[in-house]
Amino acid sequence: MSSRTFGSIACILVTLARLEVAAQRVAPNPPDITGAYERYGNIFGPRTEAQQKDPTIPPPNPPPPLKPEYLKQWQARVQAAREAEAKGQPLATGYTHCLPDGMPSMMAAMFPIEFLQSKGQVTVIEEAFTQIRRILLDRPLKAIDDVEPGFYGHSVGRWEGDTLVVDTVGIKEEIRYQNAPHSKELRIKERIRLVAPNILWDEITMEDPVTLEKPWTVTYAYRRMPNYTLLEYICEDNREYADEQGLQKIRIGR
Repeated sequence: MSSRTFGSIACILVTLARLEVAAQRVAPNPPDITGAYERYGNIFGPRTEAQQKDPTIPPPNPPPPLKPEYLKQWQARVQAAREAEAKGQPLATGYTHCLPDGMPSMMAAMFPIEFLQSKGQVTVIEEAFTQIRRILLDRPLKAIDDVEPGFYGHSVGRWEGDTLVVDTVGIKEEIRYQNAPHSKELRIKERIRLVAPNILWDEITMEDPVTLEKPWTVTYAYRRMPNYTLLEYICEDNREYADEQGLQKIRIGR
């Protein structure tokens, strides 16, 4: 056999090896997460032994690992809200002004939530206030300074096997999760995946070098609702308002 033949065979083997490696890198078809869901595993108080062992119920969410100066602000704000509630005079919130949750609070899904997969995009809709966010697939993440701050920010994502990996920047500083302050440097990373055929998890990690000592990770779980259609939710004829002291009040009559 000539050296030329050996060379040809070697080239073919190298090409086949490269094709095999490339094929291994190609992610399989992503799972179908389209559908309406309700929040799942929302356990208040101590969990039972069975709940602790249930792999579909996420772990309890930790408090924010805020830097000392911001931790004091947060603790004072939480205490003020508790005292106002105890007096029957709750503090006004965004809901008082018909404002939606924004990110990442909307992912807590206190009302049903819907995921819609389409070409190049995953759309998330929460029933409360008809909140909509768009996750653009396989696109570069914009620099924070290039994003107009908003309630939901700029989200891009990609499928890594069976997990939708999402990056979000550009959240308005007044949009707070659990009352925790953040800066314009906030970056939200999500890992969304099915942990059971009808149970979806969203592992949310918040990174902010200005306000947080370390990344803050919380996880929410959702259970698919096959026969549910999201209802219209419009904040109209709102009787609530904030008085001059920032307390929530209700208008009586017209």
